[in-house]
Amino acid sequence: MTAVMGLCVALVVGMVSALNLGVPVLSGGDLRPSAEAVLWVIDGYVAVFACLLVPAGALADRLGRKGTLLGGLAVFGAGSALCAAAPAVPVLVAGRMLSGAGAAAVLPTTLALLLAGAPPDRRPRRIAAWASMTGLAAVLGNVGGGAALSTGSWRAPFLAAVPLTALAVVLVAAVAPVVPRHPGAVDVPGAALLTAAVLALLYAVISAPRHGWLGVPVVGGGVLAALLTAAWVRHGLRRRPVLDPRLFARPAVRAGAAGTALTFVGMFAVFSVNGQFLQYVEGFGPFGAGVRLLPMAAALLAAPRAGAALAHRYGPRTAVAAGFATMVAGLLLLSTVDTHTGYPRYAAGALLTAAGCGLATPVLSHELVAALPAGAAGTGSGLSGLTRELGSAVGVAVTGSLLTARLPAGVRDNVAAAIATAPDPAPVRAAFTGALDGALRTVAVGVAALAPLVVAWLPSATRDT
Repeated sequence: MTAVMGLCVALVVGMVSALNLGVPVLSGGDLRPSAEAVLWVIDGYVAVFACLLVPAGALADRLGRKGTLLGGLAVFGAGSALCAAAPAVPVLVAGRMLSGAGAAAVLPTTLALLLAGAPPDRRPRRIAAWASMTGLAAVLGNVGGGAALSTGSWRAPFLAAVPLTALAVVLVAAVAPVVPRHPGAVDVPGAALLTAAVLALLYAVISAPRHGWLGVPVVGGGVLAALLTAAWVRHGLRRRPVLDPRLFARPAVRAGAAGTALTFVGMFAVFSVNGQFLQYVEGFGPFGAGVRLLPMAAALLAAPRAGAALAHRYGPRTAVAAGFATMVAGLLLLSTVDTHTGYPRYAAGALLTAAGCGLATPVLSHELVAALPAGAAGTGSGLSGLTRELGSAVGVAVTGSLLTARLPAGVRDNVAAAIATAPDPAPVRAAFTGALDGALRTVAVGVAALAPLVVAWLPSATRDT
């Protein structure tokens, strides 16, 4: 059953990195999307995925985990089919959001089914296997997505996802156990308020290059996001929701949630531009670019052990501070690239960024869960997933908007088209790397500024869960 759950995880997590790699192909494809539209294609999936993770887990407890997983796969597959056939950008974005809703039902349910009926001594091993699946899924998304995109069509990853999802449905129906249902509330109003708040925030960030950071749509989107967040908190304080805002009164919970989000802002700042730099500037194809991102995967898999050792010996503050410092160093190194930068130097910066994420994230997750009341491990897992995906969405949106805003007017809307049609593409590539440098430098400064607050909220010594 582990292999079947691994296939499900690979499908929903891998689709995030596959589309980050596919930005150049999508931008130069038949729909000719603007830079703003491309960001919505990527973030529409991640935002809905993030906001529905916790309520989807509660829904699985109430309706049955196997049935919820099958339903989530069906919705994910339907969204992928809609994307593959999309005649226009709005339909593509709608398909991505539909897929994100299905993915939210898939991810937490796979872990719940793996743990169903497992004896206590085998649970840690299964949890570790599931966590490894999520890391490897990003790699498979880069490599598999790159291979599909090598056909020259941005529709290829979605077309490939449809039969793979159908296979997953058949396998889940055959091997997944039927687990007894558990009564529990599904907080539909809370999920709707949180999703609307995140979409309003992303609208504000993504619209900034077109309207200016002080433009009415941007300020209005930010204000609306704040009001919706306040409404979500007020709703949560008046009843017992699936995700209780009162949990954030605990400093270690705030540290775990904010710190995880911040590390993934930094990680996806790099993921959002990796494919573009390696294809626009270095000249690799989609598959070649995907393969050259494998060092990041190696760092993400190896660094958690070092982070755990640091936390055990010196405390979580030291481990997390080391992770953030490593990440900032990687972002700053990447912010010095130009059209003459070779792949080894770029890979070193990407590897440092990934290593920083790998050092900090497991420690942050552990401290978050350890700070929660007994029996709330499921909530901690859901909150970790929520903040991870939200950080990913914000990282893509912020970096994409900063990059776009720094590009010349003739290049801003579609870098791929500008390179393809320019008599001499060198100035376009130079403009792109200059804008990329400024965007990553800004993200590095932001991470460095906020990291001390996260570290201060952490306990001085590691606690047992």
